[in-house]
Amino acid sequence: MAFLVMNLRFFYSLFFPGLIVCGTLCVCLVIVLWGIRLLLQRKKKLVSTSKNGKNQMVIAFFHPYCNAGGGGERVLWCALRALQKKYPEAVYVVYTGDVNVSGQQILEGAFRRFNIRLIHPVQFVFLRKRYLVEDSLYPHFTLLGQSLGSIFLGWEALMQCVPDVYIDSMGYAFTLPLFKYIGGCQVGSYVHYPTISTDMLSVVKNQNIGFNNPAFITRNPFLSKVKLIYYYLFAFIYGLVGSCSDVVMVNSSWTLNHILSLWKVGNCTNIVYPPCDVQTFLDIPLHEKKMTPGHLLVSVGQFRPEKNHPLQIRAFAKLLNKKMVESSPSLKLVLIGGCRNKDDELRVNQLRRLSEDLGVQEYVEFKINIPFDELKNYLSEATIGLHTMWNEHFGIGVVECMAAGTIILAHNSGGPKLDIVVPHEGDITGFLAESEEDYAETIAHILSMSAEKRLQIRKSARASVSRFSDQEFEVTFLSSVEKLFK
Repeated sequence: MAFLVMNLRFFYSLFFPGLIVCGTLCVCLVIVLWGIRLLLQRKKKLVSTSKNGKNQMVIAFFHPYCNAGGGGERVLWCALRALQKKYPEAVYVVYTGDVNVSGQQILEGAFRRFNIRLIHPVQFVFLRKRYLVEDSLYPHFTLLGQSLGSIFLGWEALMQCVPDVYIDSMGYAFTLPLFKYIGGCQVGSYVHYPTISTDMLSVVKNQNIGFNNPAFITRNPFLSKVKLIYYYLFAFIYGLVGSCSDVVMVNSSWTLNHILSLWKVGNCTNIVYPPCDVQTFLDIPLHEKKMTPGHLLVSVGQFRPEKNHPLQIRAFAKLLNKKMVESSPSLKLVLIGGCRNKDDELRVNQLRRLSEDLGVQEYVEFKINIPFDELKNYLSEATIGLHTMWNEHFGIGVVECMAAGTIILAHNSGGPKLDIVVPHEGDITGFLAESEEDYAETIAHILSMSAEKRLQIRKSARASVSRFSDQEFEVTFLSSVEKLFK
């Protein structure tokens, strides 16, 4: 007992000195950070002064993978185009980690893939530390590792260019306080998908297997509890950094619900549906072509793990093996998507092997980083568009399939369920499924329909997607970010 009392007195005697030391270190840290802020502000004034002596506003987007070909990149280029129309005198900057290509090649890629050409120049700030946000670098504690890595990547970006307005267009929320409090910027964010969500918490809590919740954790109650605590702590910190944003834009009702529960900034949060090039697909005839026998099934989406391409191949194999569509002469599945890095390329090779293992390799094709015209051609030939991601935040590929006249079969969750594949004037616009069996049966059901019935669904689907056009995006985006320019 006496020993315990002595230890308590010893620790008590260290409490106040320790408190003083911690307080002193915190004050020193604040002074250092404030000094850095002042230096950055001085640097910003020097850089933003134009040749005629006037200060030019610098607007920067943080998008480390801007040369990829996904829906997030389409948002970036459409947002830049909209801002350039309204603020033509501003200087536009994109922070990117695509160091193996030039700025001109990036712009040409945007035109080739998305049919978007900017009306004013863009400066690219090339970041060398993008590897810090690669998921392959963090086999464990991936969310935390990538988030901390984004802070260092953001610091590299800030040291090279200090903007007046900073917009995170790729979901790196941990960069927001850095640019707001150290860089002195007005900050906004466009959230495609929350880094963590209440659904992810539920998966771990219920010990369900998922691509981010492996079996060895679900089988161990202790590891599941540890991971659940880690997720709750991360969600709390994620909410703190996200609340630093002056303007928050989300891409769907599903994302809105999660961001409101985590960031709690409802007064500055708006739904801004991502831009879909609906107009470009309207010249595709809705009537089915009879030039070639059989039916084409297409999937449009980046080759990322959460897109769950294996489900498409397995469902397709089940469809063929059970001969659910005996009356159809032939079927082919074409998976179209972008590869950002070697991990994505490895996933494509794994998908090829899966199709071989299931004996359907003759009927499955992969089209990677294809030009926009080729994408449009495939959609014009397709009967069905497939989507299999659980809790997809929105689903630009889903909208493009509907606009092109394919009958969409999407996952029964997230944005497709809440915002896209919904009745239009009482008529169905597509179908939803969850399991392999569901997908196989629904594909068979669609192919068994008469051409007239499929045409009716195509017409309803195309009429329903006008609310996702580029023009609608520009109006809602500019309205949402207006606060950043006051």
